Amino acid sequence: MAGLRSGSASGGAGVRARAVGAATLLSLLAACAATAPAPPMRIALPPAYAQAAGVWRPAPPTQPAGAWWRVFGAPGLDRLEGQVASHNQSLAAQLAAYDQARAAVDQARAAYFPTLSLGASGTRSKSAGFSSIVPIPGRIANNFTTSATASWVPDLWGRVRLQVRAGEANAAADAATLRGTLLSLQSTLAGSYLQLRTVDAQIRLGHRTVAAYRRALQITENRYRAGVGTAADVAQARTQLLQAQTRLTDLGVTRVQLQNAIAVLVGRPSAQFALAATATLPDVPEIPPGIPAQLLQRRPDLLAAQARVEAANADIGVAQRAWFPSLTLSGQAGSQGARLADLFTAPSLFWSLGPTLAATVFDGGLRRAQLASSRAAYRQTVANYREAVLGALQQVEDNLAAQRILAHEARQQAEVVRAAETSLRLAENQYRAGTASYLNVITAQTAATAARDAALTLRNRRYAAAVALIEALGGGWTRDGQATPPPPPRAGSRAKEPSPGRVAR
Repeated sequence: MAGLRSGSASGGAGVRARAVGAATLLSLLAACAATAPAPPMRIALPPAYAQAAGVWRPAPPTQPAGAWWRVFGAPGLDRLEGQVASHNQSLAAQLAAYDQARAAVDQARAAYFPTLSLGASGTRSKSAGFSSIVPIPGRIANNFTTSATASWVPDLWGRVRLQVRAGEANAAADAATLRGTLLSLQSTLAGSYLQLRTVDAQIRLGHRTVAAYRRALQITENRYRAGVGTAADVAQARTQLLQAQTRLTDLGVTRVQLQNAIAVLVGRPSAQFALAATATLPDVPEIPPGIPAQLLQRRPDLLAAQARVEAANADIGVAQRAWFPSLTLSGQAGSQGARLADLFTAPSLFWSLGPTLAATVFDGGLRRAQLASSRAAYRQTVANYREAVLGALQQVEDNLAAQRILAHEARQQAEVVRAAETSLRLAENQYRAGTASYLNVITAQTAATAARDAALTLRNRRYAAAVALIEALGGGWTRDGQATPPPPPRAGSRAKEPSPGRVAR
């Protein structure tokens, strides 16, 4: 007996030692499997933009973060931008996509917890009766069952943890995409609104030009009736007036189309939306670009691409966990009886409890292919991220150059307008003095009108470059890289529209 007890003790010690060893091995494997490999995403960025030499200046946060459109000093634009976030349907669709991503995270988290199910059933059956001598009637029996089943798969290898991490990264990418969609819609609205205001200015200039050409036609007709002018002068003046009227009519089509586009952006039917013309043009701001490294935190598309990389990296870890066995802890308890009253008696009770360890031994290379696919998808997201960073740098550089060059061109065009107005004034004086033909006046008027219209067109290009630069920078800006607009422009800086100039009287 002593030897038997000694053998039992040594056997129990060996079992405990194996159990401890197995538990230690499982712990080590779980620790090794807890995290996916760190994503190598180091990108060398230049210390400054090539087109920003002497341009950058820090902007104190004097306005609410995010309302970057206020730099244009257009109250009408401020009101419209507030409607995009609440009425635009493209943004609503992207918000629904983000809600789906958050729900997917909750689905992944549900795997942390056990599942519990309850069941009850009742059957009444008759068995067939037979005998080789005499018939035997079939037996009728009742069977009632109630049961509760619970099962749990512990996250030994960190598979669920990585699935949750991938879901959170995808949700973060969708959140950044949502911000990017809002920024894109805000930029589109700002660009359309500023272009509409430019068209309004062109329409006002067109009305004044038509009025000036109509007065010029009246003067040439008076001179012709007085025997001073010629019929050719009258025909040329009438042609010039008709061309100006045609141009003015064509601008009406452009304005209607821009107004309808703005209506869609703010979620309104075109028939129920109208924008009245304003008497002044919005400001053209100077945009401080900051430093390239701030793009990684500013731009929503870069944040989304970075989150996609993190999700793809976690997916590699999930694919690696497919090589480890799965442990399922399950249990069931209930009662069974021929009568309902028997369900609550001790003899009718039943239960079962036990673990299940399962591992795939052969799958024809399925897991290896899934792991290779996950790694290839990760490399793709890394390449997409780096390409997005390069594209973002290019967009900023392009629009910085456009901002600087167009500002210089605007100063040159202002000189052109002044020179054309001077030439028109001289031609008018010569025509009144009879030392020049009306063709000289028409040439000078055409050049002056073209110069004024070119100045407005150039201003619209500067608007577009400013909006594109703000969008390329990811919105607004502050010293800490968060979104906020720069200081408001100085009082009295609002530009005046070019005047149509004088005509012959």
